[in-house]
Amino acid sequence: MLSEQELQRYQRQILIFGEEGQERLKRSRVFIAGGGGLGCPVALYLAVAGVGCIDIVDRDVVEKTNLNRQVLHWEKDIGKPKVLSIEEKIREINPDIKVIARHETINENNVLELVRDTDIIVDALDNFSARYLLNRAALHNGIPLVHGAIRGFDGQVITIFPGKTACLKCVFPSAPPEEVFPVIGVTPGIIGTLQANEVLKCLLRMGEPLEGRLLVWDGLNAKMDTFTVKRRDNCEACGDPKHS
Repeated sequence: MLSEQELQRYQRQILIFGEEGQERLKRSRVFIAGGGGLGCPVALYLAVAGVGCIDIVDRDVVEKTNLNRQVLHWEKDIGKPKVLSIEEKIREINPDIKVIARHETINENNVLELVRDTDIIVDALDNFSARYLLNRAALHNGIPLVHGAIRGFDGQVITIFPGKTACLKCVFPSAPPEEVFPVIGVTPGIIGTLQANEVLKCLLRMGEPLEGRLLVWDGLNAKMDTFTVKRRDNCEACGDPKHS
């Protein structure tokens, strides 16, 4: 049941999907991998929407170089674990939701346990080695995965439904070289907000997710395109073993 305070807080979105939809969000748990440029807007907009439990994992602490894009980390947070910085802001923004802050590294030994009880996984990471671990965990547990990535003014989003759509390895069979990549703050703001939008649609079972479609954002030219992607029979993560 929604409290009177919650009915007032979410009044304008309840006009869209009703109290039943809002209660569905309240019962939901979202796992966010990464508390940086993408993780901040994802956590922020899921929190204000009333997602009942936000479970966020990141191993890093806030650095001054983060402040041009990681909008929930402020000057006073430098040196603090990113997940604790985000938890503090989210609790102030919406005290009615639960935040689980895990200051740890996602690895082969813990990834399945980390995502086990979640309804949807958000990839807000900045490296493909960890992304592939999330992809494997999503496939193993049958949990939808919303991938986002950025570089400079450009970004991409796709929503993966295990057993139904192309997985991350289908779309990106090989990881790009790791680098300290350039980024302008508006790009993760745009891509992270799109990821949050995908999460809400999936939880509410509304609209058409980016299912089998890779959305690509070109910020310099203000162009957004989508490309159809299909499962690969020989994909080492989700393909048929007979074709591998």
